[in-house]
Amino acid sequence: MSKIIIYTDGAATGNPGPGGYGVVLLSSHHRKELSEGFRLTTNNRMELLAVIKGLEAMKKTDLDITVYSDSKYVVDAVEKGWLFGWERKGFAKKKNPDLWKRFLLVYRQHKVRFIWIKGHADNVENERCDRLAVAAAAGHQLQVDSYYESTKDQADLFD
Repeated sequence: MSKIIIYTDGAATGNPGPGGYGVVLLSSHHRKELSEGFRLTTNNRMELLAVIKGLEAMKKTDLDITVYSDSKYVVDAVEKGWLFGWERKGFAKKKNPDLWKRFLLVYRQHKVRFIWIKGHADNVENERCDRLAVAAAAGHQLQVDSYYESTKDQADLFD
């Protein structure tokens, strides 16, 4: 089985505001792009959702996957192990617990490593993800980020 590479990016206008994610999946000569927009969300939620959607797109488990992201929020949380401490503490006072729990379910089905890349630094696939995310956020049929919209008045949930 060839190695899977996933590039991800998230965007939000206004933060919070309309947002979107973009994903590029690569394996051998196969390529797939994913994107979706939301009417009210945050940049960090879209960065994390992009990774989740990329991992959820896998049709098999136990794959070797490398995720390239320009999100320090996502990459550091996983690679520096903070996420696992947050999980042990029940995500108390942490932002985006709904997405982190969803992430952990799919993350644990594979062998995933993260590589942080600088955004807007002429990385072709990262730039493509950025364009997908921004276009999705500007779309006309935006989805509802139900968790975020139901909790947005709680100050500790803002990015």
